[in-house]
Amino acid sequence: MTYRAPVQDIRFVLRELADLDGVLALPGFEEISDDLVDAVLEENARFVEQAIAPLNRSGDLSGATCSDGEVTTSPGFRQAFIEFGQGGWQGLQHDQEWGGQGLPKLVGAPASENINSASLAFSLCPLLTDGVIEALTAVGSHEQQLRYIPAMLEGRWTGTMNLTEPQAGSDLAQVATRAVRQDDGSYRLAGQKIFITYGDHDMAENIVHLVLARTPDAPKGVKGISLFIVPKFLVNDDGSPGKRNDVWCASLEHKLGIHGSPTAVLLYGSGKGDVGEGAVGYLVGEENRGLEYMFIMMNAARYAVGVQGIALSERALQQATAYAHERKQGQALEGSAGPVAIANHPDVQRMLHTMRALTEGSRALAYFAASAYDKSRHHPDEAERARYKSLYEYLVPVIKGFSTELSLEVTSLGVQVHGGMGFIEETGAAQYYRDARILPIYEGTTAIQANDFVGRKVLRDGGAVVKALAAEMRTTVAQLEKAADAGGADSQGLALIARRLAAGVQAYENASKFVLANAGDKLRAVFLGSVPYLMLAGVVHAGWQMARAALACAQHANAGTATGFHKQKMATSIFYAAQILPRAEALALTVLEGGVAGDYAAVLPEA
Repeated sequence: MTYRAPVQDIRFVLRELADLDGVLALPGFEEISDDLVDAVLEENARFVEQAIAPLNRSGDLSGATCSDGEVTTSPGFRQAFIEFGQGGWQGLQHDQEWGGQGLPKLVGAPASENINSASLAFSLCPLLTDGVIEALTAVGSHEQQLRYIPAMLEGRWTGTMNLTEPQAGSDLAQVATRAVRQDDGSYRLAGQKIFITYGDHDMAENIVHLVLARTPDAPKGVKGISLFIVPKFLVNDDGSPGKRNDVWCASLEHKLGIHGSPTAVLLYGSGKGDVGEGAVGYLVGEENRGLEYMFIMMNAARYAVGVQGIALSERALQQATAYAHERKQGQALEGSAGPVAIANHPDVQRMLHTMRALTEGSRALAYFAASAYDKSRHHPDEAERARYKSLYEYLVPVIKGFSTELSLEVTSLGVQVHGGMGFIEETGAAQYYRDARILPIYEGTTAIQANDFVGRKVLRDGGAVVKALAAEMRTTVAQLEKAADAGGADSQGLALIARRLAAGVQAYENASKFVLANAGDKLRAVFLGSVPYLMLAGVVHAGWQMARAALACAQHANAGTATGFHKQKMATSIFYAAQILPRAEALALTVLEGGVAGDYAAVLPEA
C-alpha cells in the first residue's frame, strides 16, 4: 500500500495548535518563513514517499546480516541513507555552527514522523545519530565537537548509544564495561554491550559510539559511570577515518519486528583491529558523570520514540482506511442491493475513527511539546524560557509512554479491520503491529516513563505544571461552552466536547491530588498507579488538543472558510471526546483505589 505523508493535517496542527507563527518570531528563527516551512514539508514528503517508503516491506523480509564482524544492511538502505545525508535531513534542526540548518524542533518533528512512517527500521539510524549530536553539542569538548559533529550532520558518519549489558538492562548501576586511562589521555575499553541499534552497518564511513563504562577506581552504582566516545575507526588529523578500532559486532539479534534495523551485540577489547587490545575511547566531560550526560541523549531519543509511535499509527491508519473502502462484504445496515465496502459498517467505522482520533490526538500533543521546546531555548524572557522548559520536560514521558502504547492499539485495530487477511503477512498490516511492539520497551519502558513522570515531573515541583495545565484546559472548556451556546451547525458537538473534556480534567486533577498527597506515606500505592496516571495524562492532554482543533474548525465554519478537511477534523474531535476521553475517568479510579489495591498487589503468586 502506498504511503502518503499527512501534510494537510501537519500544517493544520502547526498553525492552529502549535503556534508556528509564535515560534518563527523567536530570536534565532527570523530568517525562517512560512513559505520555507511549507517547502521543507513538501520536499520531505516527496523524499520519504519515493526513497524510503519502498524499503519498508523489503527491509522486513530481508533484514541486515552479519559476517565476520561486519554488517550488511537490507538492499537499498545504503543508497537511501546516502541520499538522506546529501539532502541535509540529518542536520535539519541542529546548530548552524556545526553545519546544521538550525530549523525549529517544531519543523523537525513532522519531518521525523514522516520518515518513521515510511520505514521505522531505516529511521532508527538517524534517530540515534541525532541523540549523539545533541549530547556532544551539550557536553562535548570543542575539539570533540569539531571532530565528530560535522561528519554526522553530513550523513557521512552515524552514532549509537551503548548502555545495555547482559546483566544490566534498565538497572545501569550494574554496568561492568571497564575503561582504563592511558598515558596519552585516551582510555582503553573492554566489555560487552547488547541491543545496540545500528551498532554496525555499511551505510556510513564511520560510526561514533557513545559508551557507558567504569574506570577502575570509580564509585559503585550509577555515580561511578563515565561516558566515552569510541569510534569504529580512529579519526586522522585531517578528519578521515583511520585505524580500525577494537570494537566488533559479535552477532545480530533476531527480533519480533524492525527486521531491517541491525540490533548488534558489540564486543569491546577482543584484541582484533589495528590498535591492539582494548577499544580506544575518549572521555566526554568529567569522569563519573556519564549517566547525567547520557540522559541528554536519552531524553532526545524518548521524544523521538514517541513520534515513532505516531508514525506507525499513521501508516497503519492509512492502510486500514484504504482496505476498508476497497473490501466489499455484507449488506448495509439499512439494506442494499449487494455487498458494500466494509467502511460502511458501524463497527468498522468505530475502529477507523478510533485509529484516527488516537493518531491525530497524539500528533497534536507531540507538536505542542515541540513548540514548548523551541520556546524554552529561544524565548527572550528568562522566566518564560524556564516555564516552557518545565512544560516540555513534563510532556516528554507522556509523549513517549502514551504515543507508543496507543500505537499498539492502533496497529492492532489495523489488523482487525483487515480481518483474517490482516493475520496474513502479505497484506503488510501485521508488520506495523510487530514493529510497534518495541516502542513501549526501548529508550525506557512505559513503567520507567511513568516513574520519571511521577517522581521527577509531578512531585519535584509540587504539581506546579499539573495545576497550570489544568487551568489552561478549563479555559478551553469555557471557550467550548461559549461557542456551543452561540449556536451553529456544530453546537451540539462542541457542547459534547466541553462536557467530556471537563470530566477528563476533573479526573486528571483528582488523580494528581492523590499522587501529591500520598507520595510520602503510600509510595507503593502511588507507583502502582503510575502507568495508569501517565496514560490518563496522555488521554486528557491529547483530548485537550483535539478540543482546540474543534474550536479552530468552528471558527473556519463561522468565517465561511471551512473545507472538507475541517469537517473531517471536527468529526474526529467529537469522536475523541465521546469515545476516548471517557477512559480518563476509569484510569483515575485505578489511581485513586491504589491505596487498598497496593496492599494486595504485594501478595505475589508462588513461582
